[in-house]
Amino acid sequence: MAGAVMNSISCWGLPGKLKSLSITNAPNATTAAFKPLNFSSNVSLNLFSQGLVSENAVQRPLQRSIVCEAAPKKADSAAKRARQAEKRRIYNKARKSEVRTRMKKVLEELDGLVKKPAAQPEEVLPVEKLIAEAYSVIDKAVKVGTLHRNTGARRKSRLARRKKAVEIHHGWYTPSTDLAPTA
Repeated sequence: MAGAVMNSISCWGLPGKLKSLSITNAPNATTAAFKPLNFSSNVSLNLFSQGLVSENAVQRPLQRSIVCEAAPKKADSAAKRARQAEKRRIYNKARKSEVRTRMKKVLEELDGLVKKPAAQPEEVLPVEKLIAEAYSVIDKAVKVGTLHRNTGARRKSRLARRKKAVEIHHGWYTPSTDLAPTA
C-alpha cells in the first residue's frame, strides 16, 4: 500500500498531503476518485475536493475509509470527573435506597394500624418515631443534594398525610370543619 506518512494529529493539514496520495495494491489497476466528504457547513473546508484521493477495488469495493485522529486522547481532568461522577452515583444510590426503605417501613406500620380493628392511640408512638427517623434521612438527602428540596418535602408530606388518615380512620383525630371567615 503506497501512501504518505503523516505526523500531524489533526486532519486540517491533509489537503496538501493528499495531492498525490493513492491507495493501491496493483500498479496497473484502474482507480476511482473519491467524492468529497460532507461535513457541516460551518466546518467544511472542502478538504478532500482538491486532492486526488483514489482507491483500487481489491477485495472489498464497498469499504473505503481514511483514518484520521481528530482529537487527542481524553484529558486527565475528564477522567477525574468521570471517577468523581461514579463515586457520587454510588453514594446517591445508597442514600436514595435508605430513604425508600425508611418510607416503606413507616407505610407498612401505618397499614398494619389501619387493618387492626381495636387499635389504641398509644400504638401510634412507635410509628411517630419511625416517621421522625424517615424525616431525618430525607432532610440529610436534601441537604447533600441527593434529592431536590421539593421531592423531600413531597415525601415528608406523604408520610404525614398517611399518618393523619390512620388517625382519622380510628377516630383519634377529627379534622376541624371551620373554614376561613368570609368578609
